Amino acid sequence: MPTQEIYDITIVGGGIVGAATAYKIQLKYPSLKVLLIEKEAKLADHQTGNNSGVIHSGLYYKPGSAKAKTCVDGRKQLVAFAQKYNISHDVCGKVVVAVDESELDYMDKIFENGLANNTEGIEKIDAKKLKEIEPHVKGIAGIWVPCTGIIDFRAATEKMAELVTEIQPKSKIVLGEEVLSYNKNDATTKVNTSKNSYITKNMIFCGGLQADRLAKKDGVDLKEKVVGFRGDYYELTEQAKHKVKNLIYPIPNPKFPFLGVHFTRMVTGDIECGPNAVMTFKREGYGKTDFSLRDTWDALTYCGTWRLLFKNPMFALDEYRRAFSKKLFLKTLQRMIPSLTMDDIKPGRAGVRAMLLSQDGDTRDDFRIEYKNKSIHVLNAPSPAATACLSIGDEICNMATTHFKLS
Repeated sequence: MPTQEIYDITIVGGGIVGAATAYKIQLKYPSLKVLLIEKEAKLADHQTGNNSGVIHSGLYYKPGSAKAKTCVDGRKQLVAFAQKYNISHDVCGKVVVAVDESELDYMDKIFENGLANNTEGIEKIDAKKLKEIEPHVKGIAGIWVPCTGIIDFRAATEKMAELVTEIQPKSKIVLGEEVLSYNKNDATTKVNTSKNSYITKNMIFCGGLQADRLAKKDGVDLKEKVVGFRGDYYELTEQAKHKVKNLIYPIPNPKFPFLGVHFTRMVTGDIECGPNAVMTFKREGYGKTDFSLRDTWDALTYCGTWRLLFKNPMFALDEYRRAFSKKLFLKTLQRMIPSLTMDDIKPGRAGVRAMLLSQDGDTRDDFRIEYKNKSIHVLNAPSPAATACLSIGDEICNMATTHFKLS
């Protein structure tokens, strides 16, 4: 019987953060054997492949936070990567639109954040300049963000994974296998999947919507839980596509952890409108009525869920109503583009975002990556993690160098 291959590092989760981590580790340590395991039949099949495809600028995030630092650095790395490997992308810029005077103070705060985060090229614009950039938008002021862009995140993820095995042919990308358990001893860990078992020296978990469950299987004493929020999109019909040139964002409500419904020109040329933010009853459910008893029980028996809802009852109710009402969704879109009609929008796809929710209902807004029990766990990586993926990969690679004693 042949001796079973022993991998130096096994990464669980084939979204863009997992793929970027594998790529960065392999790039720095080309002799290491890296294994990446993804339970779906293809990479980037959940958060990565179902987000809005935006390369974020770093405008919104608290200066000095992990989000701010990795978003700006990661954006630059991601654009360079896309240029080098011919990944579909376009640094097209966006406008952030203030519709009424009540939003101006927070617009100024966002602008100051952008300056503090070295978001290059940003400028405040008046209504006239706004009209020049996006002729169909109605607003009293805004922020022009030229370094924001769009990209095919699925293609970027696949290329990163492909490069891992090009650098080291003994490394491996495994698809269609769910990690079920791990048995650790002093030197190695046996990783048991739905189809096989593997031997590895070290583990890194990039599980996204399943991050908390993977951590608990690994013996991590995690008090928080992941709660999923579905985001529904509409698309502009052919007759209305001319009303959006690039990306149009509202001034976000500072009380909520989401950026609000926005317009995005995709790399395909389609125009998406969304997403809303509805607590989902299935972590990996993309339909409005998708349901998982386990996921629902986890969410509704968790005190943090109820505290979040009690803090923001009208927000939660409005989001649910809008999820099932095209008319209400349109009304939200008309705040920025009043000329839109019911015939201008059609139902699109949906995505689900993972939020690590604390017991007091806090959404844990910053990234959270921890080393515990001989493993590295990415516990919280919401937006802008896809934009920041290569910078996050650098951070994890540095952690692995220290904790796994790589050389």
